[in-house]
Amino acid sequence: MGQRVLYEQYKVAMFSTAYRITNDVDVAHDVLQEAFVKVFINLSKYKGNGSLAGWIKTIVVRSALKELRGLHLHLEVDENIEDPVQFDDTLTGEMLAKMMASLPDKCRAVFCLIEVEGYSQKEVSEMINVQIGTVKSQLHYAKKLLKRSLYNSGYGLHNKG
Repeated sequence: MGQRVLYEQYKVAMFSTAYRITNDVDVAHDVLQEAFVKVFINLSKYKGNGSLAGWIKTIVVRSALKELRGLHLHLEVDENIEDPVQFDDTLTGEMLAKMMASLPDKCRAVFCLIEVEGYSQKEVSEMINVQIGTVKSQLHYAKKLLKRSLYNSGYGLHNKG
């Protein structure tokens, strides 16, 4: 498979991943380019263990996280989480994506890696080189902020109970 064909096949999905983590179109494009340079340089090292898409995504995720380094990941988190909120049927994916984009950078990255990309908390902990407790608190904080944002936007109907 030629480099151009490989790039064309995966660029949209990988850009989407980079954008969800960085929340910046220009940075996501830079991440995509940097990641594909690494992919092409290291393609001979890919041994076929796991999917090619998964291998490329790992490179994209690491490149995106590299852009976020230097931001502090530790936040004070209130451990008292409210009951889950049910949301109005008019909530769209686009509205939810906008709310996710408003999360703090590292918090959004952790949320996207776990809830959108499907990585485990342990995998994310290793990727960003922090304790798993920090990942858990960031995920908790992201969910709390999203819930508050959704509720304040009029999509939360009532607490389950």
